[in-house]
Amino acid sequence: MFHEVVVNGTTGAESDADEVTAATLLAAFEALVNEAAAEVGHDRIAEEAGIDGAAIDAVIDGNVSGLRLEDGAAIVAVSADRDGDAVVAEVRDHLLMGMATAVLDVDSIAAAIDADLTGQEVQQALEGRAPMTLGQLAEIMAVIERRKP
Repeated sequence: MFHEVVVNGTTGAESDADEVTAATLLAAFEALVNEAAAEVGHDRIAEEAGIDGAAIDAVIDGNVSGLRLEDGAAIVAVSADRDGDAVVAEVRDHLLMGMATAVLDVDSIAAAIDADLTGQEVQQALEGRAPMTLGQLAEIMAVIERRKP
């Protein structure tokens, strides 16, 4: 799902991880969520994912940067017949494993992203104790991918 955007190379970037940017990741996330929303439709998303109509309308209008990771995962999960919580857990696992591989801590990530988050807020977002938007996910994931050996 979201973490597979980088793994499968669907960011549009070259194979070199230095080319991964938050903008390319966010565009790939947008395409992923929009395709899922178009496939299953507004009513089915609202019914099965429990997402409010305003968030679904924002997705359909192409604005996913402010969408919570949990909501984006729920939309994608409906089209893939998966559990949204499992999709979110996979993303978090991928991020934490990437941090270990890239030898990054939350303070380093916070300093490298444009999102106005402290190291503690990055940690809370990664752990699921604070909301994380797809825009923030793209920024955090881009930093991690660029630092991987």
